[in-house]
Amino acid sequence: MKPQRRTAPRAAVGATMIALSTMLGGPTVQGQDADSSGDKANKGTPSPSPSITLPSITVTADSADEVKGYVAPTSVGATKTGTPLLETPQTVTVITRQELDARQSQSLRMALQYAPGVQASNDADNRIDSITARGFTLDQFLDGLKLLSGTWTVPKVEPYLLDRLEILEGPSSVLYGQASPGGIVNMVSKKPTKTPVNEVQLQTGSFGRLQGAFDVGGPIDEEGHFLYRLTGVARTTDAQVSYMQEQRLNIAPAFTWTPDADTRFTLLANLLYDPKGGFWDLLPTNGTLQPNPYGQIPRNFYTGDLGFEHFYRTQAMVGYEFEHRFADGITARQNVRFNHMVIDYAAVQGLTLQSNGYTLNRQAYTANEQLDTISVDNQLQANVQTGPIRHTLLGGLDYQHVSWNNLTRLGTAPTLNILSPTYYQFIPYPSVFQNAFQTQDQVGIYAEEQARIDRWSLLLAGRGDQVSSNTVNRLTNTTSTQSNFAFTTRVGLTYLFDSGVAPYASYATSFQPTIGTGASGTAFQPTRGEQEEIGIKYQPHSVNAMFTVSAYNLVQTNVLTVDPSNPNFNVQTGAVRSRGIEVSAVGSLQNGLNFRASYSYLDNKIISANDGTVGNRLANVPANLASLWADYTLQTGSLAGFGLGGGVRYVGTSYTTNANTVQIPDYVVFDAALHYDFGVTHPNMKGIRFALNGYNIGDNEYVSFCSATGCRYGMGRTVLATLTYGW
Repeated sequence: MKPQRRTAPRAAVGATMIALSTMLGGPTVQGQDADSSGDKANKGTPSPSPSITLPSITVTADSADEVKGYVAPTSVGATKTGTPLLETPQTVTVITRQELDARQSQSLRMALQYAPGVQASNDADNRIDSITARGFTLDQFLDGLKLLSGTWTVPKVEPYLLDRLEILEGPSSVLYGQASPGGIVNMVSKKPTKTPVNEVQLQTGSFGRLQGAFDVGGPIDEEGHFLYRLTGVARTTDAQVSYMQEQRLNIAPAFTWTPDADTRFTLLANLLYDPKGGFWDLLPTNGTLQPNPYGQIPRNFYTGDLGFEHFYRTQAMVGYEFEHRFADGITARQNVRFNHMVIDYAAVQGLTLQSNGYTLNRQAYTANEQLDTISVDNQLQANVQTGPIRHTLLGGLDYQHVSWNNLTRLGTAPTLNILSPTYYQFIPYPSVFQNAFQTQDQVGIYAEEQARIDRWSLLLAGRGDQVSSNTVNRLTNTTSTQSNFAFTTRVGLTYLFDSGVAPYASYATSFQPTIGTGASGTAFQPTRGEQEEIGIKYQPHSVNAMFTVSAYNLVQTNVLTVDPSNPNFNVQTGAVRSRGIEVSAVGSLQNGLNFRASYSYLDNKIISANDGTVGNRLANVPANLASLWADYTLQTGSLAGFGLGGGVRYVGTSYTTNANTVQIPDYVVFDAALHYDFGVTHPNMKGIRFALNGYNIGDNEYVSFCSATGCRYGMGRTVLATLTYGW
């Protein structure tokens, strides 16, 4: 059975922002060019008395639509104010739409496989994306709002529906509330633009894949006050595991209204239906990672029962983004999203092999979950100048709510002879294992100050969160409540040299609520993350590229470990430390070469525990990660428009459990791509583009993930052919 995840419910109800007048102190309001918003404002000589200098906003399409190539100059998610990446004292990676297209990323994990410092498991499981950075799971956000989840009700987002991805490594709770100390990944949806978008796409390839996609949008009226965008994907494919299929219908309509230059309202929706959800189960360690007298278990081996297995997922999101610039220059924003999910899952799950080496123990498991979440983020932003100091002020109040119904069943199932499997056996319907209803609410208030004087840039931020949860156990007819308060901070300092070199140092904290109680009945406190980071970023003036080197020390405390006085309970004396370095480079050159390269070293250790694991590494956390992707397109000649790309990914050794007794070997995977834009040399074929992408082209057979109960293989050789027509 899948290990019980800590649910991530958190709460949301909108609230009106309190004006920042006390912070502004009555200075005069002046106009400023819109391009200087938040970071380049007020380059002239300041007036003798304090004054507010605010940009006059012209509301346009999302700035991400204007990014060409692999290098994004800014990240909205890192500071929520659009601060340039060079000036942001944190390791931030942006995966642009062009990079996603070049690699034809089919899932969030595939999209992040070349991101610096990120480990995205590459196995046959497509039900839940397992992504880590700096030894900890990355929390997932969509358009700045957290994708709240249950055990199996984990929201899914198609990469084709996204404009870009932003990875913020290290504690980010100060702007986003409860979050992993490893950081967050913020997915940014495709939104309406004034430039018309018209594209249809057909794709086929390995495992009988058939996929169609479309992306259309643009102005509705001549003045451009009303914009729309409609994006969709339909797919059916077999899986690497025999008898398993994936089917998906996903459509995302969006509508934008801009009544004037200072106001923008965008309505966003996302409807997803998975009638077949692919494969999740594990294979026995003996026969995958370790020897088996009957040889290696094949990658495509199915452990379940065809008369029992199913996985249905329904997901419906709707929300909006609102922004208005007031006459005095203060900008107000409100982002809202409601998400409804239903999961119906049943499977016969493989466990361990018996001593004869071919009889597989199994269990029957079902899960029925319904998840309803609301997220709201309210912001006020202003640019202020006091003497020689330029300030960007941000204040926010956000709210998250989760309502989660969970009914699971667990029972025994007939064994399976892996040498001669029978996939239609009588499976006794399992008895109820869990029957619970849980709600969780989080209210957070945060403030951020970016102060710039000469070449120095100082970032200060603080946040307070109140999190409360209520759990009804229908099996025992009991109710438990829990309430926690957490304060998190961030401080960073950057120096900007004229050459484009920017050294920085930062300190940040994070928190995550921990569900449950100790032996005394006292509720657990949230886990805490604390990180120091130093680094150097370099953005040359003559080349469209960014180079980053960073080093960090990250400690998570209040981690659960066995209570030495009562082994049936836990205490919060555990701690984990991660230290490491990361080196990355990304560029898009004028000669048609795009590239991304990275290396990371992670010294990850358990520094406090009561189970004998002190000094060990966390499970499935490799010490070394390295990757290189390059794509080159011919610019001139008879073959202009033809391009080829290639990549290599290295994942170092790791361990199956925190006990560090069984090691997962390291592995190397090679990818490749060929593409041709017919319209470059054949004007009558303008808009037609063909791409051929191969993943693990060497068909390396490796184990990508293990737990105490089993392992999964990485994906074997996969080839996709994609034909795109745009007009």
